[in-house]
Amino acid sequence: MTILNWLAKKQPPTRSKTEKLNIPGDVWSKCPTCSEVLFLKELEKNLSVCPKCNYHFRLSPEDRITYIFDKNSFEETHAAIEGIDFLNFEDTEKYKDRLKKAQAKTNHKDAIVTGTALLKKIPVNIGVMNFGFLGGSMGSVVGEKITRLIESGAENKNPVIIFTSSGGARMQEGIMSLMQMAKTSAALYRLEQAKVPYISVLCDPTTGGTSASFAMLGDLNIAEPDALISFAGPRVIEQTIRQKLPKGFQRSEFLLKHGMLDLVVDRKAMRQTLYTCISILGGQP
Repeated sequence: MTILNWLAKKQPPTRSKTEKLNIPGDVWSKCPTCSEVLFLKELEKNLSVCPKCNYHFRLSPEDRITYIFDKNSFEETHAAIEGIDFLNFEDTEKYKDRLKKAQAKTNHKDAIVTGTALLKKIPVNIGVMNFGFLGGSMGSVVGEKITRLIESGAENKNPVIIFTSSGGARMQEGIMSLMQMAKTSAALYRLEQAKVPYISVLCDPTTGGTSASFAMLGDLNIAEPDALISFAGPRVIEQTIRQKLPKGFQRSEFLLKHGMLDLVVDRKAMRQTLYTCISILGGQP
């Protein structure tokens, strides 16, 4: 064997510039904050929190319920309620078609899941908003399910916990969407009269009509780290007041510092924190 033949055998196979590694897309995820490439199974074990920078990834309702509440204790309520296209609304696409696509994508009828669960054996009424469904926008179905959830709390006397993640009111439903702000707020007043605790957990993002109604009306308002919480967006505010906004404006830590929140809690500590708060506020173990 000549030296040239021996060297040829030792050379690694060449790869064309256009050839790509065959790595499944559902194995890895990239952190949008620090750009760390994360193994999905390890990320899930860490409750979908980046181990490098503590970025809290957005969660589906199923994952959030699994992370926070007792295993197999969740029972969904009012799952069959669907939205109606009151206005025959159409922009670049018909609202009816948008609803069908969102339902197929998320396997849910609308942007919130409600039901009952156990939190370390304490029975609670819970609502979990789904940002993956039309940006978690609040239409008539979201308002109706939240109102029914709150009314159930007033009836069964178990605490109410709502996890918000929303872009605000759903413009495709016009005034019907805006009316949900008053509707949910009125239901919370009745819950207060019944002396039943309500904890609002604000997740990224919580904006618009959602933040201007039930999201900020909790007996305790808790947020996840670095969550965007606002009514109007920062660009709109800057254009209105013609001033540069301070760093971190509208993030949960900024709101905590200025008295708009009671706590900012890491996801890993959320279960224990909610249990402690519910116990203090009157939940029965």
